Amino acid sequence: MTNETPHRVPVLIAGGGPVGLAAALELAHHGVRSLVVEPREEVSWLRPRAKTTSARTMELFRRWGLAGAVRERAALPVAWSDQAVFTTGLLGREITRFHGCFGLDLAGDDLVAEPGQQIPQPAVEQVLREAVARSRHARLLTGRTVSAVQEDDDGVTATVTAPDGTAPDGTAEQVRAAYLIGADGAWSTVREAIGVAYEGTADARPNFNIVFRAPGLAERVPHGPAVHYWVLHPSRPGLVGRLDLRDTWWCIAQGVTEQEGGADPLGIVRGLVGADVDAEIVATDPWKAKMLLAQRYGTRRTFLAGDAAHLNPPWGGHGFNTGIGDAVNLGWKLAAVLSGWAPETLLRSYEPERRPVAARTIAEAARNMATLAPELADRRLAGTDAEFAAARPAVAEAVQRTKDAEFHSLDLVLGYTYRGSPIVAGDAGGRLLHRWLAPGDSLYDRLGRGFTLIANPSATGAAAFAKAAADLGVPLDVLDDPYTTGLRLVRPDQHVAWTGDVPASPPDILRRAVGHLD
Repeated sequence: MTNETPHRVPVLIAGGGPVGLAAALELAHHGVRSLVVEPREEVSWLRPRAKTTSARTMELFRRWGLAGAVRERAALPVAWSDQAVFTTGLLGREITRFHGCFGLDLAGDDLVAEPGQQIPQPAVEQVLREAVARSRHARLLTGRTVSAVQEDDDGVTATVTAPDGTAPDGTAEQVRAAYLIGADGAWSTVREAIGVAYEGTADARPNFNIVFRAPGLAERVPHGPAVHYWVLHPSRPGLVGRLDLRDTWWCIAQGVTEQEGGADPLGIVRGLVGADVDAEIVATDPWKAKMLLAQRYGTRRTFLAGDAAHLNPPWGGHGFNTGIGDAVNLGWKLAAVLSGWAPETLLRSYEPERRPVAARTIAEAARNMATLAPELADRRLAGTDAEFAAARPAVAEAVQRTKDAEFHSLDLVLGYTYRGSPIVAGDAGGRLLHRWLAPGDSLYDRLGRGFTLIANPSATGAAAFAKAAADLGVPLDVLDDPYTTGLRLVRPDQHVAWTGDVPASPPDILRRAVGHLD
């Protein structure tokens, strides 16, 4: 990695969090150069932020050869737990629990190429940074920020400065790019520069995050391993979880203001644990949930991704994962245009494909947020054994009824579709159904980096597709599969662009799939 700024690059990426780094890696996956500009010199480990990497995101990491590295960095092995426990306190009485949370139980299942993974966002970000550093095509420039943007018909000129608005030599630097990705977060300079605003609302209820160390606490927990311990105590509702298998924990106190939390974070920890434990407060973070969606996802040459495009409540663990989906969708399309095998009109499909996914994610996360620990708590749960026994059945039923979708959301994680997209034909658009060909050998591992035609050996039309792709200059691999009915045209992002038995016109199908819309 070098901090010398190049003055020309095919794709400039503002923001080097997980989404910006993922966009660079997707471009590099297709041999396209990019520069990521990020103000933070180092990854910040104090605030874990997102902790759930979904099965779908892990599948996308597998495409880059990074799924194994992510799991190696995870302090909680995927086999450690797939459960969420609802209690009166971390050391208190159990009310009910969920199994199979967040796709953590799917190892070896035909449904996915990768199960989900519990891992703090900084650890994922570090893996992605290291992958960018190894790449021949992607570069990360730290200690700088994109402070101004000017777009014209031929490209984008960005002003790159230090985070305080200066440059080391006292002058700002100019970077010229064919395309710009704004992955610079909720306060996006890029979004403001292109005149796009958020639409939506914010939740009025405050929350207060705490990271703390408590030696010996894990050995006292009576509920066994879990990824979440929800505390339904009426005086201190919230949730607690482990950041590692040593002494580091995180918690969220719901309904606690910044002033209240800052005044006594140790008291909050003790209230959620249910005992006067000795704990070291490592970091705190007050926040309110937001439900915001950008009016537009970009212009002709500038695009928004991740938090710059959408913000949703964290309940369900979808925000970070939605951003990775943005990066892959936009990345392969930019690479196709810059490599010359797709027209620029392909980029028009980014917003109609990804914005509805974000809108659905925001809506589902908001539904999850409608019932949190304060709404589920019953004062009798903190009472005598008889009072607890009397209250427990109704509370457990309410928990199972209102929170199941939060922990079991594979219909959203794996089931979102691009049906109706201008580059998708008919009822196609969903993620290619996965299966294992042999232990450790995924169908996904056989897909090409461009398009892949999966063909039953008895189906006709594969040769015509191959010829049409060669004539159009579209990269296409043909994969014989006796378990597939007919033909399936799979995009670089593992979504199906077209499916059928006998193609009427392979050239027309391919032209549409790569964005010939005019």
